[in-house]
Amino acid sequence: MFPEIDNVNHPAHYNAGGVECIDAIKSALTREEFHGYLKANAMKYIWRENYKGKNIEDLQKAVWYLNRCIKELEEQ
Repeated sequence: MFPEIDNVNHPAHYNAGGVECIDAIKSALTREEFHGYLKANAMKYIWRENYKGKNIEDLQKAVWYLNRCIKELEEQ
């Protein structure tokens, strides 16, 4: 059986060498920069939601970034 594809929470194309892209980005940015990055990505997915034919997936991705933003703030 093939592993389930999860394009919202763990897209395979954002994971290389056992490191997820989001974790590498977080390591490269300040706390404030990472917060802005998360908000901007949520906005991006909301903005393009009607244009790629994957409305629900794009909105789920926006929610994922907002939830990650909330998690980061709670951990401060």
